[in-house]
Amino acid sequence: MHKKVLVTGGAGFIGSHLADELLRHGYEVRALDNLAPQVHGLEGKRPEYLAPEVELIVGDVRNPADVRRSLEGVDAVFHFAAAVGVGQSMYEIAHYTEINNMGTAVLLEALIERPVGKLVVASSMSVYGEGLYAGSDGAPRQGVERNLGQLRSGRWELEDEDGAVLSPMPTPEWKSPALSSVYALSKYDQERMCLMIGRAYNIPAVALRFFNVFGTRQALSNPYTGVLAIFGSRFLNDKPPLIFEDGLQQRDFVSVKDVARACRLALERPEAAGYAVNIGSGRSYTVREVAERVARAMGKEHIEPQVTGKYRVGDIRHCYSDISLARQILGYEPQTTLEDGLDELVGWLGEQQAADRVEQAGAELAARGLTV
Repeated sequence: MHKKVLVTGGAGFIGSHLADELLRHGYEVRALDNLAPQVHGLEGKRPEYLAPEVELIVGDVRNPADVRRSLEGVDAVFHFAAAVGVGQSMYEIAHYTEINNMGTAVLLEALIERPVGKLVVASSMSVYGEGLYAGSDGAPRQGVERNLGQLRSGRWELEDEDGAVLSPMPTPEWKSPALSSVYALSKYDQERMCLMIGRAYNIPAVALRFFNVFGTRQALSNPYTGVLAIFGSRFLNDKPPLIFEDGLQQRDFVSVKDVARACRLALERPEAAGYAVNIGSGRSYTVREVAERVARAMGKEHIEPQVTGKYRVGDIRHCYSDISLARQILGYEPQTTLEDGLDELVGWLGEQQAADRVEQAGAELAARGLTV
């Protein structure tokens, strides 16, 4: 039994929910977090939502001394510390690579010196790039991408060689990675390094590929946070959500509570070792439909989402999860519906102040030619 657990990035959105889940099941929890200003604000204070029982070490995963101190007396590690954001990763390349790739390397070197009983790393659906598609014959198709000419003319769907539109289907773990952003590349690197070093040094390791995680505690003033939190903060400020392309791109929105439970199951199930596993809801919704649901839940139906008809470099069209492997090896079953999760998110949003930096972030991307 892994009684004392370290969560890197443990003061963040998913990490803090995982801490709650672990505490409820009798674990001791230590968090290592650098309280980055983009996520936690300039004061760098311990977040109020972080359970008081969590031992917080304010430090950096890139600093070997901080990492070694955090590992003392620990039986298992969840590695969640990462810079997050597809768009931003395309210009803050050194920053993302340093935190995500180098931070993982520093942690793994420390774990070679002081192995633990389980390592669980947060990976991402972004490693897939486009999800899996079916051709007109129903056979799976992968490795298809959209070209700039197609995007400039507003043909958003993926097409085969003859120009026929492909249909999205649930994406399983065997789909080849297609790394279309620095963020995706760094998450794949984190995942592979953990599984590889885990195998080499006999540290049971699991990578969990999170889909679009939503819930309370997302950093609302961070314009690169989850899309539901961004929509929520726009509505809070009585502004329309900005939606790229035509808003019909499909995504898989999974409650942070389901994700936290999946993480605990990955810790407790020996048979999970060595796998990369999808963690999603197994359902798909269009981005526009979700914006309308958030508006309804917040009583802001009068604010129409603004569909920009623009393409953002690194964005994909459709991707939602096939969760049969998670069901099989983790015994995972999503329990929070989008409706219930949104109600809880909206209740929490009503108590928040959100600095709306979405337009500023959009201007950053446009200035670098990263929107078309």
